[in-house]
Amino acid sequence: MLKLRNLFQKNMSEKVVSVSSYKLLTDDTTNNFFVWNGNLYESDVIRSVIRVKAKAISKSVAKHIRNDKTGLKVNPEPYMKFLLEEPNSLMSMQQLLEKAVTQLELNNNSFILIVRDDFGYPTQLIPITANSVDALRNGNGELFLRFTLKNGKRVIFAYSDIIHLRQDFNSNEIFGDSNFEALKDLMDVVGTIDQGIIKAIKNSNVVQWLLKYNANLNPDDLKKNTQEFVNSFLNMDSESVGAAATDNKFDAQRVEPKSFVPNAEQMEKTTQRIYSYFNINEKIIQSSYSENEWIAFYESAIEPIIVQLSNEFTRKLFTRKERSFGNKIVFEGSNLAFASMSTKLQLVQMVDRGIMSPNEVREILNMHPVEHGDEYLLRLDTAKQSERTNEQ
Repeated sequence: MLKLRNLFQKNMSEKVVSVSSYKLLTDDTTNNFFVWNGNLYESDVIRSVIRVKAKAISKSVAKHIRNDKTGLKVNPEPYMKFLLEEPNSLMSMQQLLEKAVTQLELNNNSFILIVRDDFGYPTQLIPITANSVDALRNGNGELFLRFTLKNGKRVIFAYSDIIHLRQDFNSNEIFGDSNFEALKDLMDVVGTIDQGIIKAIKNSNVVQWLLKYNANLNPDDLKKNTQEFVNSFLNMDSESVGAAATDNKFDAQRVEPKSFVPNAEQMEKTTQRIYSYFNINEKIIQSSYSENEWIAFYESAIEPIIVQLSNEFTRKLFTRKERSFGNKIVFEGSNLAFASMSTKLQLVQMVDRGIMSPNEVREILNMHPVEHGDEYLLRLDTAKQSERTNEQ
């Protein structure tokens, strides 16, 4: 990081222009509202939504594809193959994707730093978790990002060394729009409902009796007589619990606590609005979906992010010259993994027509690959018409 920061200082001219800035929601400590403190990830509703998407996308497999004059090759370069398997010493690609997608869903922005060697080849991919991000341009028009980290330190990296994922890309020319304005009212409602339930439970055992004495008593006598009443009639260990007898010294009156307890319909509607915002539903979260329901969710919510991952990794890990030779990064994610067994068994038709290899079908069936299973098979009656004519 120090090396990259020095490179930034070297390339920056005296005139530095701040383009825009972005405040992330994950560590918002300026909002001290009692119900919701601005940290979306602390909400069980939000976390359940994000967990489903993050885990589904993290299952996709990153591959380096090269399609040039010599043909199509998968993972032709060892350095890239290992980078896509182990992006850094602390996590695998599956874990990196899970963390990156979590940040993307929380903030509509996610940043992954590309660490390069002296020859410009990527050696590490490190997700960046920051409190805020500022976009800067130097006198030459080059774009840089300045991150304010959790510990308060600031680091600056060239935008060309950042894999930037974004959603709700609308008003800002660089960053996706924040979730804060759209979700703050809903989160206040959820927090108020939760607090109302908690208070109702606590208040149900706080004050249930009001003792009215017919004579004026000093505070000590009031406290003593009240405690005697509690010990005699309200203590569960007392022999007369559940029954009370009074004389003309005081009147005992039961007081029913009044608390706001939201009904189930209010809670359900608020939760459904949050689900709709994140393009998800209760069946997906609770894993009670059907095959078609999962495929619809996959194509609308998961696949667009997988496409963005493929595009951004390709743009930032390869130069234009390298891309001109057919190099690209592809994230393979299959919605067939969640299909029914009958649908999976029908994939045998894809094997004998050369559409899928035996090992690809075995992977969907959660079976290990076999030797020669990567070879594509083709039925003789599906040969080209010209070949069949010559054969006849």
